[in-house]
Amino acid sequence: MTLIKSISGIRGTIGGAPNEGLTPLDVVKFTSSYAQWVINSNPKTKNKVVIGRDARISGFMVNQLVVGTLIGMGIDVIDLDLSTTPTVEMAVVDYKASGGIILTASHNPKQWNALKLLNAKGEFISDAIGKEILQLADNNQFNYADVNNLGTYTIDKNYLQKHIDKVLALPYVDIDAIKKANFNVVVDGINSSGSFAVPQLLKSLGVNNITSINNDVTGNFAHNPEPLPEHLIDLSKAIIKNKAHLGISIDPDVDRLALVCEDGEMFGEEYTLVAVADSVLQHHKNGNTVSNLSSTRALRDITEKQGGKYSASAVGEVNVVNMMKETKAVIGGEGNGGIILPELHYGRDALVGIAIFLTHLAKFGKSISVLRKSYPNYFISKNKIELTPEINVDKVLQEIEHKYKKQPINTIDGVKIEFDKEWVHLRKSNTEPIIRIYSESQTQTTAENLAKKIILDIKEIIKN
Repeated sequence: MTLIKSISGIRGTIGGAPNEGLTPLDVVKFTSSYAQWVINSNPKTKNKVVIGRDARISGFMVNQLVVGTLIGMGIDVIDLDLSTTPTVEMAVVDYKASGGIILTASHNPKQWNALKLLNAKGEFISDAIGKEILQLADNNQFNYADVNNLGTYTIDKNYLQKHIDKVLALPYVDIDAIKKANFNVVVDGINSSGSFAVPQLLKSLGVNNITSINNDVTGNFAHNPEPLPEHLIDLSKAIIKNKAHLGISIDPDVDRLALVCEDGEMFGEEYTLVAVADSVLQHHKNGNTVSNLSSTRALRDITEKQGGKYSASAVGEVNVVNMMKETKAVIGGEGNGGIILPELHYGRDALVGIAIFLTHLAKFGKSISVLRKSYPNYFISKNKIELTPEINVDKVLQEIEHKYKKQPINTIDGVKIEFDKEWVHLRKSNTEPIIRIYSESQTQTTAENLAKKIILDIKEIIKN
């Protein structure tokens, strides 16, 4: 059993003993501490919190515990029921709520669930707020309401369409162009919220030829729910069988988007953001963009080509959002297929990604595989090196930084070293003695060789 308490929320495997897995007692305790933070932040207000969940098996149980706890704390609940992470984020703002809780473990397998915590802007809470909530939980510093001051409960199962309507109204979405393209699309709903959310969006965009796989909303995921190439074999086969123009894969809470070409080959999660940003930048000459340090250089290339400035943030959605605000970026996100469009909201959103991408593809006028070839070609190698607990990981990273001090180096999140158009990014794990090593180059072989060189450097440092 596993329970991970982090600044962005609480996630763990269902079952086991309290404080060892995500048990009912843990759900109640951490919901109570979050609710107390909401109350402390808005002491003179009748607070309300928006919640929603993906379709994982434990979702209904966790929902009931969260709803009851919030009501017991005197907070009014707006329940979107089965929904998506970006939908909940937008609803927090529209309902003028004090915060939100999304019940999803994102791309984790079915035995996992989580409480993802939002502030009144519908954005993930900051590091400082996360620590404050965890401290409230550790000290049981929360007080429940008396019977005359209990919260109320309202369910809204229609907010998804409001989310979709806002996507359709964006200047980057051209429904007529999409209709004219007459796309044939295969959707892998991974037995969760995307099974109904993505087809609902596609129909609103005028896409009528839709084939759905893994579309039973049961939470019994047909494959590992992270939208990586090795998990999308059935989607590739379905695209070829149905002679589709493209395939769409999302994760269970619909904030990550992966695309598959007409020949069954991967478009590449890293290139989801690149293509969508390319489309948006055509409306914003000199527009700025942001992704995290471990994302492809291709976004920087297309941004600079359009006269804009690219900035890299520390890994993590909240860090990307903060950097986007600082640089007034018109679009940003992460290389895992996460699209953040500030005009809509500051959160990763696969639905807006799909709508803009289909518009872009329709206007491009050629196949998705040809579109992919039109972008700078980079390959990322992802590695890790396990260290014994007594090794000082920070010291190792400092030695690497010193060794390559003549190269451009970024140290806001570990150490990132640039070698012309190649780079390597080293980050330490927050939970175990591991250094994650991501490298990128213009071929897979050179990316892997770059990672191997750095790994040898690390071993030499440890040896000495």
